[in-house]
Amino acid sequence: MTFMDDTDVHRFSLIDKSVWVAGHTGMVGSALVRRLEREKCTVLTEGHSSLDLTRQADTENWMKSRRPQVIFIAAARVGGIVANARYPADFLYINAMIAFNIMKTAADVGVEKLLWLGSSCVYPKFAEQPIKETALLSGRLEATNEAYGIAKIAGIKLAEAYMQQHGKHFLSVMPTNLYGPGDNFDLETAHVLPALIRKMHEAKVSGRSSIVLWGTGTPMREFLHVDDMADACVHLMKCYNEQDIVNIGSGDEISIRDLAALVAKVVGYQGHVVCDASKPDGTPRKLVDASKLRALGWRPSTRFIDGVRDVYISWQRSGYSTRAANG
Repeated sequence: MTFMDDTDVHRFSLIDKSVWVAGHTGMVGSALVRRLEREKCTVLTEGHSSLDLTRQADTENWMKSRRPQVIFIAAARVGGIVANARYPADFLYINAMIAFNIMKTAADVGVEKLLWLGSSCVYPKFAEQPIKETALLSGRLEATNEAYGIAKIAGIKLAEAYMQQHGKHFLSVMPTNLYGPGDNFDLETAHVLPALIRKMHEAKVSGRSSIVLWGTGTPMREFLHVDDMADACVHLMKCYNEQDIVNIGSGDEISIRDLAALVAKVVGYQGHVVCDASKPDGTPRKLVDASKLRALGWRPSTRFIDGVRDVYISWQRSGYSTRAANG
């Protein structure tokens, strides 16, 4: 006799399903493709050059012809403080249109399940730490990434609306700061970790005695390896069916100053780090409460220093590519 608990009864199977990873060339999308290789499913992909997800007709035509049964929306315009400040219209429009076009068509063609990749940027700048999912819309966003955060919130609310109005299983997850293979090392658009790796590597090679770090170095940040994030997304796709959002995080945090010291150790840079306090710090602290995800039976497996070392090695092997990881 076989016994099943509640999680078995409600478990969603990916076996023999047609699974579309929107944004498969980016850091997040490529991690999802790697993770789905371990599932008995057919992975669908389409490059940006042949499918513009900001165009509703193009998105509809492609989805109606390919008929995905499951969708992971990893496509996004992403970047750090500099890019967000310089291109707010792009960050708001592109990310919102991706959500609206895919979700509307997914509902029309009968997609069985969809997962929207949000971001911890959706939470208020001064949210109580660690940040619970209930903090959403409880205060003002951090100004330096407000446009991106608003677009991601629009996606969250649209997913909730489709579940409420039409009973669609559209989930939203809020990953913390991600890093890993395929990260963006362009200093204009990169997030803090790859930017530090590149700055310190170039300073080491050129023999510079110091590098400049934006801000005071005191903000606290949480980091999660992108392969752990992808594993968590697949786990949630299989076992989670509620409309409430779910945080995905490592549970560990580090100051930007200590992060710089860790990167220097990995890179082998022995110079000084000078903090430019005239530049913005961003959110003072951002640690997500991942207790809901832990209760669903998932934990990360990558040790931070090991993950950073792997990223540095893979970036060197790639020929110091600075390509953007925008999917």
